[in-house]
Amino acid sequence: MTLSCDVAIIGAGSAGMAAYRAARAHTDRVLLIEAAHYGTTCARVGCMPSKLLIAAGEAAQAVREAHRFGVQAEAPRIDGVAVMQRVRSERDRFVGFVLDTIEGWPQATRLWGRACFVAPGLLDVNGQQVAARAVVVATGSRPVVPPGWRERLGQRLIVNDDVFDWQDLPRSVAVVGAGVIGLELALALHKLGVRVRLFARGDRVGPLTDPDLQALAQRLFAEELPLALNAGPLEPALAGDQVSIGGEHFDLLLCAAGRRANLDDLGLQHLGLPHDAQGHPLVDRHTGQWGSAPVFVAGDVTNDRPLLHEAADAGRIAGDNAARWPRVHHRPRRAPLAIVFSDPQIALAGASHAELTAAGLAFDTGRVSFADQGRSRVMGVNRGALHVYAEQGSGRLLGAEMIGPAAEHVGHLLAWSVQRGDTVQQMLDSPFYHPVIEEGLRTALRQLSSDLHLPPPPPERCLDCDTSAEAGA
Repeated sequence: MTLSCDVAIIGAGSAGMAAYRAARAHTDRVLLIEAAHYGTTCARVGCMPSKLLIAAGEAAQAVREAHRFGVQAEAPRIDGVAVMQRVRSERDRFVGFVLDTIEGWPQATRLWGRACFVAPGLLDVNGQQVAARAVVVATGSRPVVPPGWRERLGQRLIVNDDVFDWQDLPRSVAVVGAGVIGLELALALHKLGVRVRLFARGDRVGPLTDPDLQALAQRLFAEELPLALNAGPLEPALAGDQVSIGGEHFDLLLCAAGRRANLDDLGLQHLGLPHDAQGHPLVDRHTGQWGSAPVFVAGDVTNDRPLLHEAADAGRIAGDNAARWPRVHHRPRRAPLAIVFSDPQIALAGASHAELTAAGLAFDTGRVSFADQGRSRVMGVNRGALHVYAEQGSGRLLGAEMIGPAAEHVGHLLAWSVQRGDTVQQMLDSPFYHPVIEEGLRTALRQLSSDLHLPPPPPERCLDCDTSAEAGA
């Protein structure tokens, strides 16, 4: 017997759950299909357990650095079993919240099994036929492992998913991949006393695209942990019970060399939908629609800003439009915001330097170093810099990139300003308390305001306006 529904959603992660809620606002004939496990990537193996590991590393580092403030303490003793017990326990708690939510949804709207298209609008789920008026694909992504590495290294090769099931901390780990995942985990493990070397095949570390900030990031992170940039083709091999790579031996190799969309075995050849040159689905990010078919895509599977809040927004849009099909609505998206919980932290808000340059936009840059910024020095975190980008002529804030203290908070302020369309002057008109790290942002904005050569607004409209022209008159 064939099951029939208005909307079938393949994948019960962050995007799939958001799509389910949005579709259920229009119809009860929704079917959420999952083949692996309930519990989102963020809660199980992503943002939450990684931050638990990072928090443990920061606690250890705070003890090591206490002497800088005149506080003497013994070197920290890292109890790896206790560290990982807390990581697993709290991780399971977060996953439990997700499971409670899904299991609270009607059983009739959930189906367990692997879905595959056999024809447009027709799925096979472990032998059960499902006919759907519209389908949302929210199957997520998985870590990429170079060919042959698993066969060569066996259990000595791990990916980030494996880290959070450790019972104890290893003695040494080689981390391959200097993107967000590799950088965060390498720094956290290093602070917890694990011998780490971070290998990057290219000359970049982290997501910063501003050349000056990227160079600064390379220097700062090289001061924090052993870092091998431009490592070139890597050929790890087993050496007894260890992994040999880059002339060193490690207990484990953590591969963080990117992720691949889970589009395999979905029977997409039956749909004839368009792809880009790299094989990624050509999806309208404002509707979630793939081509012109009643197929909608959301989350990491799209290779578009693989972040939880973006996946949730994309899922909401896709689920809403799938339920409305064929009346597809064009929905706005939030200003881009990406944060790396490294030390120092990284934030990108709005358009990046690379995106602005590629678009050929005329923009100026305001800069500030945190080396001598007041509150940063007080806290002993005076490393890094912030660059803010504004449109020439209008003074409208376009974006920013930052490596430095409290980037997770400053990044939010910047993203909000970009989304509102604030000008540099409007941002300067806003209050800045003293002494706070955000005063560094004001320094960059003041420089940017001067470089933009904008006419001053009427002095009665702002406290921070330049009144020198009127005073001279």
